[in-house]
Amino acid sequence: MIFPAECKYIGSAATKPHGDRVYFLTKYLIYPVPEGFEILEVEHEGESGYLRPVKSVRCLVGPRDIAVWDGPITPHDRTGLIKKALSTGKRCTIFGANDEHWTFVLDPDLAGVETVHVYDIKPPRPNLSETIRNLEELGFFGTQNVMFEYHVRDISKIAADVYPCRAGGFDRTLDRDHLHGGERVACCLTGRHICSERYGDDFVFEEICPLSQVAEEPFITRCCRADRSGVGIYNGMFGAVVHWGSSPRVMLEAVDEMIGTWKKGNQEDGHHG
Repeated sequence: MIFPAECKYIGSAATKPHGDRVYFLTKYLIYPVPEGFEILEVEHEGESGYLRPVKSVRCLVGPRDIAVWDGPITPHDRTGLIKKALSTGKRCTIFGANDEHWTFVLDPDLAGVETVHVYDIKPPRPNLSETIRNLEELGFFGTQNVMFEYHVRDISKIAADVYPCRAGGFDRTLDRDHLHGGERVACCLTGRHICSERYGDDFVFEEICPLSQVAEEPFITRCCRADRSGVGIYNGMFGAVVHWGSSPRVMLEAVDEMIGTWKKGNQEDGHHG
């Protein structure tokens, strides 16, 4: 796969205002031809000057194998662009033609992209998963070569008598109602402790903590217990845990730290755990 790291390495060959010279950062040229476009790879001559003579030009792909993506994109969402390129069915897809901030993907391949599993629950809003979706779309994970698989459990489908809080839209909850004993309670370890301290142990509990759902690694999830926050091994799986009310910055930093540690471990040992 050829996917330039930044758009600054790509130039337009529609005109030749400087003759056979190109900007010193240019590695690829998008060249318009009657049938569409060609992608050219250029080699410079010399090592000084902003504009350098072209030593050689190689055509990487022609118009028959090129699609031009129609619509807005986020240039730094590299995984998203690879997925879009795969969807066209062409060897190469050019992006950003409308605003002239070009980029392209040639022979797209997700083999080198790591899947991070996101475990969350709803209702109310699955804050972790939705925040990571937004960060991904904005390109915050562009340099990490990761994509996300979301596992969001709908706790309203649990046949329980009592749920954690009114914010989820439930009729009977731990934060607002008195319990009598014998109820089936959907909650986490914190909820069980509250029930035990307030009412005793005559309850049936349905575990809802996202951390208890983790079945694949690497992962990120959230938990209301601050002592569980961090990056490491949880129930035999490697991943990151953030606190329930963490900010987008904390979530971003947790993914960065976790995936960096995961990749380093794979390079050194070939596995985790």
